[in-house]
Amino acid sequence: MIKFIQYGCGKMSIHTVKYALECNMQLVGAVDVNPNIIGTDFNGITITPSNEFETLLKETKPDIVIVETMSLLSDLEEVLTICASNGVNAITTCEEAFYPSVSNPILTKKIDELAKQNNCTITGTGYQDAFWGNLITTLAGATHGITKIKGSSSYNVEDYGIALAQVHGAGLSLDEFDKTIASADKISKEEREKLIYSGNYTPSYMWNVVPWIADKMNLHLTDMTQKCVPLTHDADIESSTLQMTVKAGDATGMSAIVTGTTEEGIIIEAECIGKVYAPLEVDTNDWTVMGEPDTRLVVNEPDTVRLTCATIVNRIPDVIAAEAGFVPTSKMGELKNLR
Repeated sequence: MIKFIQYGCGKMSIHTVKYALECNMQLVGAVDVNPNIIGTDFNGITITPSNEFETLLKETKPDIVIVETMSLLSDLEEVLTICASNGVNAITTCEEAFYPSVSNPILTKKIDELAKQNNCTITGTGYQDAFWGNLITTLAGATHGITKIKGSSSYNVEDYGIALAQVHGAGLSLDEFDKTIASADKISKEEREKLIYSGNYTPSYMWNVVPWIADKMNLHLTDMTQKCVPLTHDADIESSTLQMTVKAGDATGMSAIVTGTTEEGIIIEAECIGKVYAPLEVDTNDWTVMGEPDTRLVVNEPDTVRLTCATIVNRIPDVIAAEAGFVPTSKMGELKNLR
């Protein structure tokens, strides 16, 4: 029986833990930073404060820790460092962790080296593993003479929590969005590289997806660009996650387009649209592999939250079996259903 600790007991964890338990995994600990839920019951386990995580880790000796908290690798430095230092596998929904070496290489290397020294594996996965990754590379495998891969996916930031909503600029005025988010794209390639190596770069989710696709397809990226554009609505929208009213004309979120060029001549262009949805808006996932022949894949109204959680659980055996280090799922083979 696989033993796990759930680190982050918010919206996502409800589904993730349910699926893990139904796959005969054993919950041996739960951790959170929210003082309002610390000490309360979570699936028969008392939620532990984050400052006691390492002690809990040593007492329970889990096979893996599921980390469902923040979107940036730097926000997870402490928890992932503790896991790697103690030789405990970790899997996270942190979007940057999907392929972090292109956005925070120094921290990635630090965690990778610790994990290798202590014989454990750290990885990031989620909805993108299948719907922005494996489904797309499978289509590519059925295509001749590929010239371009183009995709677009949208999701409601309300479903994921405040950290994700804030990363997308939801609730900001257009001036604030320009200063805090869009400004990161108005720099030279050299300035971007310096920012990346400083550990202060804030990538859009597709910044870490494009190189994952390239890696899976054995392509070699020569350049990547990113453009983040605010999205607005013509009426006020209530946001329970942000606990505010997003005013008409303010940013409900953003569209981020990442374009990668490769030595092989294949262009990978991927857009993610994350925002507070207006009434009647739904999730979408639309990708086209252009070649001989062109093939378009459209997934109507995917349940991105539960698909993310199921992917996390289904990847756990792959993580436990993988080589030591910070290993992207592009190196772990296809997703397999556990139940």
